[in-house]
Amino acid sequence: MYPIKVPVCPEQTTYTNTINENNYMPQEDDWDRDMLLDPAWEKQQRKTFTAWCNSHLRKAGTQIENIEEDFRDGLKLMLLLEVISGERLAKPERGKMRVHKISNVNKALHYITSKGVKLVSIGAEEIVDGNAKMTLGMIWTIILRFAIQDISVEETSAKEGLLLWCQRKTAPYKNVNIQNFHISWKDGLGFCALIHRHRPEMTPDLYLCLSTLLFYHAFSGAQKAETAANRICKVLAVNQENEQLMEDYEKLASDLLEWIRRTIPWLENRAPENTMQAMQQKLEDFRDYRRQHKPPKVQEKCQLEINFNTLQTKLRLSNRPAFMPSEGKMVSDVSNAWGGLEGAEKGYEEWLLNEIRRLERLDHLAEKFRQKAAIHETWTEGKEVMLQARDFETASLSEIKALLKKHEAFESDLAAHQDRVEQIAAIAQELNELDYYDSPSVNARCQNICDQWDALGALTQKRSEALQRTEKLLETIDQLYLEFAKRAAPFNNWMEGAMEDLQDTFIVHTIEEIQGLSTAHEQFKATLPDADKERGAILGIHNEIAKIVATYHVNMAGTNPYTTINPQDINAKWDKVRQLVPQRDQALIEEHARQQNNERLRRQFANQANVIGPWIQTKMEEIGRISIEMHGTLEDQLTHLRQYEKNIVNYKPKIDQLEGDHQLIQEALIFDNKHTNYTMEHIRVGWEQLLTTIARTINEIENQILTRDAKGISQDQMNEFRASFNHFDRVSFTEKRPYREEEVLWGEGLDRFRGEAEFSRIMSIVDPNRVGVVTFQAFIDFMSRETADTDTADQVMASFKVLAGDKNYILADELRRELPPDQAEYCIARMAPYAGPDAIPGALDYMSFSTALYGESDL
Repeated sequence: MYPIKVPVCPEQTTYTNTINENNYMPQEDDWDRDMLLDPAWEKQQRKTFTAWCNSHLRKAGTQIENIEEDFRDGLKLMLLLEVISGERLAKPERGKMRVHKISNVNKALHYITSKGVKLVSIGAEEIVDGNAKMTLGMIWTIILRFAIQDISVEETSAKEGLLLWCQRKTAPYKNVNIQNFHISWKDGLGFCALIHRHRPEMTPDLYLCLSTLLFYHAFSGAQKAETAANRICKVLAVNQENEQLMEDYEKLASDLLEWIRRTIPWLENRAPENTMQAMQQKLEDFRDYRRQHKPPKVQEKCQLEINFNTLQTKLRLSNRPAFMPSEGKMVSDVSNAWGGLEGAEKGYEEWLLNEIRRLERLDHLAEKFRQKAAIHETWTEGKEVMLQARDFETASLSEIKALLKKHEAFESDLAAHQDRVEQIAAIAQELNELDYYDSPSVNARCQNICDQWDALGALTQKRSEALQRTEKLLETIDQLYLEFAKRAAPFNNWMEGAMEDLQDTFIVHTIEEIQGLSTAHEQFKATLPDADKERGAILGIHNEIAKIVATYHVNMAGTNPYTTINPQDINAKWDKVRQLVPQRDQALIEEHARQQNNERLRRQFANQANVIGPWIQTKMEEIGRISIEMHGTLEDQLTHLRQYEKNIVNYKPKIDQLEGDHQLIQEALIFDNKHTNYTMEHIRVGWEQLLTTIARTINEIENQILTRDAKGISQDQMNEFRASFNHFDRVSFTEKRPYREEEVLWGEGLDRFRGEAEFSRIMSIVDPNRVGVVTFQAFIDFMSRETADTDTADQVMASFKVLAGDKNYILADELRRELPPDQAEYCIARMAPYAGPDAIPGALDYMSFSTALYGESDL
């Protein structure tokens, strides 16, 4: 009889996967370790591999008795490799400790790897621990690399030679085409041909029966067990992953809540500091908390919510009950704790800022006192000497008048400084009330300032009376000086403003603006005759003063005390104004010509933009109608859309021409255009959206073709889906009517979707974000997925029954033989003892276990 292979889950590492040399030997020809699950087969492999190893070890004068025990120290394993390869390995360790054994086995495994063989899941620890499966897998790897690989038939490998032999033996038989060692044998004709070729005397019924027996014996049992095992593997893998996610959530929630618990007392500490430096250090610590300590916790909180939502989604998709965290560790509990943290954080920050403001206020007041006191002391320096001077007794009229005005100005300045003195006194009082540490020095300085202020007041009054007695001596000249100053100052300001305006660089963007500037300039020129008359009047006052001085021989040693403006300055500025007027005329004329050219460029751009913009909008609307009103097969629709795309691309030269006009506008520094509402940016965005929309529509049709081919949807079904979806698209989500969208699903024959709760579930799948938009691709995916087969508790129970040999219970040995080790132990740890009438010792209840996986009972 041929041995029956019992496959396991494909994702589990097996002996078959222990070797994957660079195209050295395909996986279908590797030694299948699944046979080791059969004790009889494993015994046969031990005997065969032991004999093979001894056939080589005898050349070195030794042999092995127990294959997994005799290779544990690595010495005979290294010797075996040296004999079969003819090469010397590294010097072995002679010690008896485990570390010496692992070192020797690693040297052997490294040598195998150096020959281009990739070892997977075979480590030195497994060989040293006497793992039989790993040891047999390693020996099989050595046989493949150093024995079978070197076999050749007609300059081909062993595998290729066997395939060539099968092809030659079956060549005369029709309908037999041997190309490989897997699917070419599925129909059984290859077996029949080989039997008939070597035993033609057998009756057709006999060799047909024999080949059929071989075929079904080799494949049917394996396929049935493989299906059952794969289903269990899939269910258990999902359950294990969900349990790991639950554990991760619990740990992350506990860590985050503990961090919040430790942090809040620190944030609620309100112990004040007396110095600004200490409070700034607290603020810096709080900023470090904000920059370094809190951001990782924000990410952890976000990851916690993501993990919770992901877990609930996976549980829902795998028909498992929803996950309920431990008490006090719900997402809402974490959010509430986080809210308390942020409340404490906000209060702590406000307290810090208020304390800093208080200390800043004290420092600010002290600094303000020092600054105002220093300014006042600087201002009063020399003022007493000035007020006691007798310079007015020998002064001329102009000097007397100047001294009088100067003294009046000083009195005004003195009055203005009264506020500063009062402020200094008020600041000193506030510093005393706030218990400022340096209050004594502040009070002493404030007293000195007040005493000096009283003395200045008395001296000012005495000098004022002396100056007033001599004021009327030269009043006439004084009045003329004053009149000159009053009229010369505004006229001088007018000329300076006129020169500034005439030389000012103007920036205009339209003809209307330059016309406005020209009009204003003409109005300015109309005022020049009156200005010239005012200039003559001012100069006349100066001439009258000169006449009085010459007539009465008045001592005019000084200049006009009321102004620094003199007749020479007035005449020079007037000449400058007259010179700038014609220059301004020429600049306005040139700018008017430039604005006319800009207006031409605006109209040229607007004429094209007003055509291209509506064209793009029309094409966008046409594409929208095409995507809804599609007719014919998907391939026909795709061809039509691509032709439509080509026509749109052919419009590109007009866009480029408009770009050229826009460049001219930019070079002319034109920033607005009243002749069109379209800008170049609008045209570019519209053009890019048009290209993107047609490309997206084409891609949508291509995806529909892929979906149709991948899911086996016929063209009629696709048309029905499109018609239903178009009807679905016309129903507004905001309309107050019964769930009209259900009609789409009922129209497709999915009556099981009736009911408001079921409809809500469907909408959560096709519109997970609740935006009121369902894409056609999501609609097709949902329709395909809902009609596909899904795992149920009954199917899992049926699978376990297959592995149990139709018994109502299953044994631990059967689970270990049929399932990967970790999943077998997972089942054994969670299955309850079977209590039925046919129970035997060690019997496990796989039925209650299967229902528990889907939440129908408790594990």
